[in-house]
Amino acid sequence: MENNVIIPGFDSEKDDSLVINIRKAEGVTNGLFVYLSGYIDTYNSSFFQKKVSQIIDAGFINLIFNCSSLNYVSSTGIGSFTVFLKMVKPKGGNVVLLEIQPKVYEVFQLLGFSQFFNIKSTADEAIAFFSEGTISGSSVFPLVISCPVCTKKLRSTRAGRFRCSGCKSILAINDNGDVSLG
Repeated sequence: MENNVIIPGFDSEKDDSLVINIRKAEGVTNGLFVYLSGYIDTYNSSFFQKKVSQIIDAGFINLIFNCSSLNYVSSTGIGSFTVFLKMVKPKGGNVVLLEIQPKVYEVFQLLGFSQFFNIKSTADEAIAFFSEGTISGSSVFPLVISCPVCTKKLRSTRAGRFRCSGCKSILAINDNGDVSLG
């Protein structure tokens, strides 16, 4: 397995409910893609935290979690992502959540955590986020947009995916401030 090549012994412990695969993020200093498949709940969150702690201990502090095959995340699982953010931030790292399923994103939003995470739609956007770092002084954010469905005025402080407070449509806002459904 490539996992053990990147981090020796990474696959020594497994959990059938959550499969974790890793791949170096080319172009991102100390960056790693973490592919999640299955679900994260109260029962497997300690396994999840142990594996990601192993990743951080190996020196990978810029983490891109690909959530395209993550079917469910409980509030405990979301708490795990928060722990990772608190672990990497003091080391100069960050966390990006990538390709979140709408029902998983809804849990993040309902619990008020969507504003704390950098959420991107593509791997290229995630890599660009890390390569830009905090240099982007000419950001278009904060930004007031109109929902393309109900035209309600909404304020956005960053790019990502959001739910309109008026019609509940999911909106995607890119780094340039362009709005699309999604």
